[in-house]
Amino acid sequence: MNQTSHTTHDSAEDERNRDIRIYVNGDIVHRDAAKVSVYDSGFMLGDGMWEGMRLHNGKWAFFDEHMDRFFASCKAVSIDVGMDRVGILDALTRTAAANDMTHDVHCRLMLTRGVKVKPFQHPSLSRSGPTLVIIMEHSRPVTELQSRGIRLATVPQVRGLPMSQDAKFNSHSKLNCVIACLQAEQAGADEALMLDPHGFVNTTNACNFFIVRKGEVWTSTGDYCMNGVTRAKVIELCRENDIPVREKNFSLYEAYGADEAFLTGTFGAQTPVAEIDGKSIGDGSCTITRRIRALYKNLLEANTRSGL
Repeated sequence: MNQTSHTTHDSAEDERNRDIRIYVNGDIVHRDAAKVSVYDSGFMLGDGMWEGMRLHNGKWAFFDEHMDRFFASCKAVSIDVGMDRVGILDALTRTAAANDMTHDVHCRLMLTRGVKVKPFQHPSLSRSGPTLVIIMEHSRPVTELQSRGIRLATVPQVRGLPMSQDAKFNSHSKLNCVIACLQAEQAGADEALMLDPHGFVNTTNACNFFIVRKGEVWTSTGDYCMNGVTRAKVIELCRENDIPVREKNFSLYEAYGADEAFLTGTFGAQTPVAEIDGKSIGDGSCTITRRIRALYKNLLEANTRSGL
């Protein structure tokens, strides 16, 4: 009998989200009135970039790091953001205030190339400027996943080469990951474990992936995955706290035999992995994962208390 499926984005239901207000190009409107054109390049082609962010203690966690990635991605694909990061912060602040939100908030900041004059691919057809949408929800990760863990299934869909679609882009075009997620679900797992083009373990469809072997923390080289902000913070924390960490190629053989495995992401922080392809990972103690999670929690508090 199949277990109930979970994801790293599972959150407790919150009735307040039924009446959230959403930012759309400067206007802040009830979610039922928040709309973009069917001619928008994001809807039509997935032509846009986004960031997932957390509002914690009234401040945006690791704001500068998220903005570095966001603006670099937009520049790389020649999307004019239309404002600087001070303008983005003002839009975020206004939206949070309109929703009376200060803590346990997840935000999806989305920017597309804008509305097209004709329903075709060429970027020059987007002439009215970018479309900026900000969705904020009261959102707290469910605690069950910390004890239960996530079940992964290795899938045929891979994270491709940079010259096809560089996985470092946090783009609206997520079909590659959606297909992987469907493949994992059809295999009876919660999320997909995706390999790189050379067959090495890479990432999941939604999060970055780490294993622990004999006291060492391993993650992929970063060549074929979203170089996540939380991923980078975990690597930094390991280095600062004498936890051996390596960015390297490794195979499923080494992942199956890991003592621990965990996922990282802005929403779930660090989520333990219980099994991969039906094989249990470790003994469930997750000693190093729990230590990293505690270190990250302290870092998050320091970052948002100080406003860094």
